[in-house]
Amino acid sequence: MKKIILLTGFIIASAAVKSFAQTSIPAKEAAKHINEKVTVCDTVYGGKFLESANITLIDMGGNHPNELITLLIKGDDRKKFKDAPEVSLKHKLVCVTGQVIDYKGKPEIVVTDPAQIKVQ
Repeated sequence: MKKIILLTGFIIASAAVKSFAQTSIPAKEAAKHINEKVTVCDTVYGGKFLESANITLIDMGGNHPNELITLLIKGDDRKKFKDAPEVSLKHKLVCVTGQVIDYKGKPEIVVTDPAQIKVQ
């Protein structure tokens, strides 16, 4: 009986760990993970702050319009960053965690908190 309880506990614990684990992928694979929460790691090639729209766009894996994935930072979320992210992240290898969405045929992650982005 103890073995069954231990085995059941192990199976439940393994399933819980797996559900919390993030898949880590390069930017070139982001389009294969639409609607999934993943960690994407690649170089930031550039970005821009569009003041009129109050959004920041960060290009990972290539220069615009050939970026492999875009990071979108909206409105007040930009204020959470110590420095302008389009400047401070440029030319750095970063890993960003979030849900990959499709925006006009290209993968994108909406960043709402600086903690989603880790500089490597």
